[in-house]
Amino acid sequence: MPAGRGIATITLVSGHSGRTGPPAPKSVLARGLSLLDTFSAGEPELSLAEISARSGLPKPTAHRLLGELVEWGALERCRPGHYRLATKLFRLGQLVPRHRLLREAALPQLEELYELSHENVHLAVPDNLYTLFLEKLTGKESMAIRSRVGGRMPSHCTATGKVFLAWGGRDRLRRIVDAGLPRLTPKTIVLPGLLHQELERTVARGIGINREEAEPGVAAVAAPVHGERGQVVAALSITGRSHRLDVDRLGGLVRAAANTVSATLSSR
Repeated sequence: MPAGRGIATITLVSGHSGRTGPPAPKSVLARGLSLLDTFSAGEPELSLAEISARSGLPKPTAHRLLGELVEWGALERCRPGHYRLATKLFRLGQLVPRHRLLREAALPQLEELYELSHENVHLAVPDNLYTLFLEKLTGKESMAIRSRVGGRMPSHCTATGKVFLAWGGRDRLRRIVDAGLPRLTPKTIVLPGLLHQELERTVARGIGINREEAEPGVAAVAAPVHGERGQVVAALSITGRSHRLDVDRLGGLVRAAANTVSATLSSR
């Protein structure tokens, strides 16, 4: 990264607004979308009460809109009073051109990284305050971890998320800090100043490193994928047992793979 760019000049100020929940959206479309946004990878199924509380909508309004989303095919009822995302959303997601091109460009490199490491290998993209996993390769020798395709994890405690924060500009970093830095493990960085220092090291190294910050016993290393204008559009990562993950060796491999993906995207 050229001198003077990145996160080195950012001054972090933690500024929680004190709000207990999101404001209720006003338009019918926004309300329907807010219901879909309540679902997460860790909780694929939610009750009406949970959806109402998370969206900020009254139960009668949420119930009516949930019925319309079920009829359209975005949701399905899995048991009385409970809902989960339906396959129509998955089909629509596969049509996103940018993500499809990323997966096509990255898959050969992901396969090579897996053969070299036999660890979990990911392709991720930034998704608001999170890192979203577009692809994951794993095998019988790989450690079982929380991530899954289509799942999201917080940015401040994941290797791919640190890549997006380190190269994502001051606005993304400030939004992360203002939203709070939840502690997932005893090693999660939860102080803004320490996170700032970690992101400066990420830029200097050219790779993001997670040392048991998202899951106990799990470490990861990630490198940025650049688009045709030089912006970071994705990240590749290798994740495995912290006691055996050779960060120096695998960091070089994942960085070389990410550079190859960047070149492929530029050529297209």
